Amino acid sequence: MGSSHRQGASCGTSGANKPSRSPLRINIAMRQAAGVRVLQALAWLVAVGWLCLGMAHAEDAGANSAASLHAKYATLRNQLSHNSFQRPLHLDSSEISGVVTGDIFALVNYPLATVVAALNGPGNWCDILLLHLNTKYCRASSDSRGAVLNVSIGKKFDQPLDDAYRVDFSYRVAARTADYLQVNLSADKGPFSTRNYRIMLEAVPVAGGQTFIHFSYSYASGMMAQLAMQGYLVTIGRDKVGFTVIGNQSDGQPRYIGGMRGVVERNTMRYYLAIETFLGALSAPPQARVEKRFRDWFAACERYPRQLHELEQSEYLAMKRKEYLRQQAN
Repeated sequence: MGSSHRQGASCGTSGANKPSRSPLRINIAMRQAAGVRVLQALAWLVAVGWLCLGMAHAEDAGANSAASLHAKYATLRNQLSHNSFQRPLHLDSSEISGVVTGDIFALVNYPLATVVAALNGPGNWCDILLLHLNTKYCRASSDSRGAVLNVSIGKKFDQPLDDAYRVDFSYRVAARTADYLQVNLSADKGPFSTRNYRIMLEAVPVAGGQTFIHFSYSYASGMMAQLAMQGYLVTIGRDKVGFTVIGNQSDGQPRYIGGMRGVVERNTMRYYLAIETFLGALSAPPQARVEKRFRDWFAACERYPRQLHELEQSEYLAMKRKEYLRQQAN
């Protein structure tokens, strides 16, 4: 839209013979320019929404204790065995007063010791986050606050880091015992009036050498972010849906939730699949793990094409290989 407008503006006569632009044409041009800025903002907000992980109440140690998580597992056992995901997984989402939240509860076929070793290190979280389409770069560092993840968020295609938006997440292992793990990541603000990004992951051991995981994320939006996202949801994102079934279509097929809860659910699933993929790749030789993670994450997402398909495999693999090499070099 922007390029065609510039081309049109260059046509016509010049100098004294150039006709003056009418107020109507000027108004249209201003609206077109504003539209470009809004679409640029929408792209950033969608990317940030996919990465702004956490749960507003993740810091509540009482609510997220090992006993509480075991009780949740007992409540969900039947749903974990019988659901449309065809894997032991339960997904919830909510949207309350400008705060969107996604939660996944799932069983993974690894003992808690394996999960703790894999998920309590900031560098490993960078490898997990990089699997997502919109993560362009992640590097673990430290400052006065402790461990920090320096994350660059961009679009779902290859782009320079200078064109991405940086969000620094504080990293903290809130609890690590023989029978419980809780990891928190947080960032106070991001682009376009988004704020209070929170990541929380907790895990407990269950029978059969498995681990029950709770993964959650949330973020809050200011007025600018809410207006931009509303524009996205009625234009570029109008056909995108989440996983919660809210009824049936006229042909009997399920009707899925859309809107902000749809956005949250898609990206909650993307990040859960990244965690599961990272754990699965540990069985491969070290030199083969990166490629295995990329291929397995893409294949896992393609099991849910209605919600998660964005790129072809060759496009995704080429982009992520390049981003991984850039991450290792910097």
